Amino acid sequence: MPSYVTKHPNAGDHLPGSWRSSTSLVIFTSILGLFTETFLYGFVVPIVAYMFEVRLRQDPAYTQRYISGLLFLAGFVALSSAPIIGHLADKTSNRRTLLLVSLAGCTIGTVLVSATPSVWAVFLGRAFQGVAGQGAWIACFTMLTDKVDKKHFGKTLGFASSFVAGGVLVGPATAGTLLEWLGYWTAWSIPFALLAIDLIARLIMVEGPRAKGPSSPGEDSDTVDEGEPNEATRLLPAEIQERSGTIIDDAKDGKAAAAKGFYQIMLTNGIVIVALINLVLLSAIVAALDATFPLHLRNVFGWGPAPVGLIFLCIQIPSMIMGPIVGWLRDHIGLREPTTLGWILLVPTIWMIGIPGSWELSFLDSKSKTEVAFVGCVTAFGVVSPLVRGAGTVQMTVTLSELEDRYPGTFGPHGGSSRMFSLAGIAFNVGLMVGPLLGGALADTFGFYYMMCALAALCIVAAILSSAFFTDKRSVPFEAEGTSA
Repeated sequence: MPSYVTKHPNAGDHLPGSWRSSTSLVIFTSILGLFTETFLYGFVVPIVAYMFEVRLRQDPAYTQRYISGLLFLAGFVALSSAPIIGHLADKTSNRRTLLLVSLAGCTIGTVLVSATPSVWAVFLGRAFQGVAGQGAWIACFTMLTDKVDKKHFGKTLGFASSFVAGGVLVGPATAGTLLEWLGYWTAWSIPFALLAIDLIARLIMVEGPRAKGPSSPGEDSDTVDEGEPNEATRLLPAEIQERSGTIIDDAKDGKAAAAKGFYQIMLTNGIVIVALINLVLLSAIVAALDATFPLHLRNVFGWGPAPVGLIFLCIQIPSMIMGPIVGWLRDHIGLREPTTLGWILLVPTIWMIGIPGSWELSFLDSKSKTEVAFVGCVTAFGVVSPLVRGAGTVQMTVTLSELEDRYPGTFGPHGGSSRMFSLAGIAFNVGLMVGPLLGGALADTFGFYYMMCALAALCIVAAILSSAFFTDKRSVPFEAEGTSA
């Protein structure tokens, strides 16, 4: 077992098949669930044109609207359902049931979308996928939080975030390639195979006891001398606590904090707001690229579904490599510097993606050179984007852990992790919802180049906010010595 995962000391003592509740299996199931849901989000992008123009015989002039509409709908229904799912999930410690229900909803949605019996059925199936994806998001991230050694949480979350983004990007690559080379139903066999593997993993998994750690609400913090540093002592610097605002400044104990409610406490915290903005902006940028790449590359380079799908691998492969490295960096130096640097580097990177095919430059005097330049810029995006990916979620986890350490039990017997991840899911899905609409509208009205300029400008705003609010210490707010397996 890797050294950065935590096994509860009694996890296998009372379960007949302790391997079914092992940390490794829970982490595998969680990451597989996250990948499957986001894979299905991006999968339809390269084949929407075929679905509506060939199978449903719709006017090709409306193809961009259908692409943007399907991506918008998935984000909208996930956004609407997130608070309800998060509230219900925090009422119980059983995440496995939520995972199974979300899998059932996702399967129904995928059947409707792939069968394409009518336009309304495709959109209905997309709605099922959106709600199910939100349920999986909350359950999977919460299980990761419960199981992973907190000293290495940034590394693990960076790895998981790579798979989250990987699903969004590998989905189109798979769909486009298989559609062009092997046909429509062969392409859809991959999502159904993933759902089958996901089902097997979720049925095998037994969640087991929650790994006890300093972030667990209700821990015996009242026996700790507040004057002495210890494992449960929050290590956030004083200036971060000051910038957090007076979220519960008048509270002398957990009762006053609880009276304010979870969402009021979190949403009046400046650091949490900036973390949510980070999540919204990156998911919006990725979704905008998802929505506009297919038609832009077809119009500029004459590329079909296969090369359009493969271009997303130029983003994902570097991201998969960089994700754990960036997570390790966050664990050791904190969030502020890597995140700020990432947003700064994304400004020229995103701007340059819009240049090939949009401007006639002397050194891009042939189609092949222009294509190589475009691929190079897209690859650079894949290298840089992990610096900001997942940073918002890590920062929210740090803030929540501090609040639960200060006021044990404030957010209920099972803590506030599910509601916190529902907030993160809302932000992520707002980006998925707004990105295609913003990107499609800007590309249609002003052109692809100016759309990329607008996205680059948003990165400047994110860099300023991240520098001002994110923590400048290690991302994990406590040590968990002696808990590693």
